Amino acid sequence: MKKIKLTKARTLTLYVVFSFLMLIVYTIVEFIVSSITGISHDTLTTCFFAAFGGEVLSCALLKVIKIKKGDVE
Repeated sequence: MKKIKLTKARTLTLYVVFSFLMLIVYTIVEFIVSSITGISHDTLTTCFFAAFGGEVLSCALLKVIKIKKGDVE
């Protein structure tokens, strides 16, 4: 059994994919729940998107800084 070595760039990519996946899953679940109950969760949705959207933005900024420094090929 081979061990997979994850580099920092690979883990950053996996984290961004995880963040987008969480946003999509939350959107679908919220749509279903609000359709069934008739209650919208505006504050929770705002906080969720701010947290995960902010994480994606910070990862993008890290990537841009690394490219400018020449750390990324």
